[in-house]
Amino acid sequence: MMPSSAKKAVARPTASPGRPKDLAKRAAILEAAERLFLLHGFEGVSMDQIAAAAEVSKLTVYSHFGDKDSLFTEAAKAYCEQQMPGSVFEPAPEVPVRDRLLDIARSFFSMISAPEAVAGHRLLCSPQMVEKRLAELFWEAGPGRVQKEFAHFLRRRISAGDLEIDDVARASAQFFALVRGELHMRMVFDCHHDPDMTRAEQERAHLEACADMFLRAFGASKVNLRSPAIETATDDD
Repeated sequence: MMPSSAKKAVARPTASPGRPKDLAKRAAILEAAERLFLLHGFEGVSMDQIAAAAEVSKLTVYSHFGDKDSLFTEAAKAYCEQQMPGSVFEPAPEVPVRDRLLDIARSFFSMISAPEAVAGHRLLCSPQMVEKRLAELFWEAGPGRVQKEFAHFLRRRISAGDLEIDDVARASAQFFALVRGELHMRMVFDCHHDPDMTRAEQERAHLEACADMFLRAFGASKVNLRSPAIETATDDD
């Protein structure tokens, strides 16, 4: 018979570090890939460099992501999901629609205006990225996902009577185009901003204007969104 001490040793459950370790390696690879792609561009980074930076073998990188194209797409997707998770769009019917639009606009603008995001935008506009269709893959993984989530939000608010929209998908795209606006383009071009306002003031004014313009176009009670000055001018006409 087996000694009692041996029985205890056999019966004792053992930890299975494999899966957590794999997830940790995957996260390390994604972090290294994002950092190196932004520093050196897509063509300037090899899988060997990414493996070394993540402190894993090249075989491990390939086993997780297959090839460099897929790794780039997954790194971009992970960044977008981290900066703007689906929880941003979770139902909150008790919150006024304007406040919800502003919350979503702030989250989106914060995501696209971060230094690494601006650098990534420039990278996506490079000829190599266009030729390899990686910009299209990034769009599907990042901005495309955000627009779809926002469209679900819009449909809920239409059902609640807060909005009136015929083409939800188009309205979703228009909202984020408004949010990007001139301010983001100036960041990409590294142009100077309004010297009379701080960056925070410019962003606040820009995002509030975006929310108000969207509601003027699609708000269910459009007349209540107009300022008294506009109403007076209309009455005089």
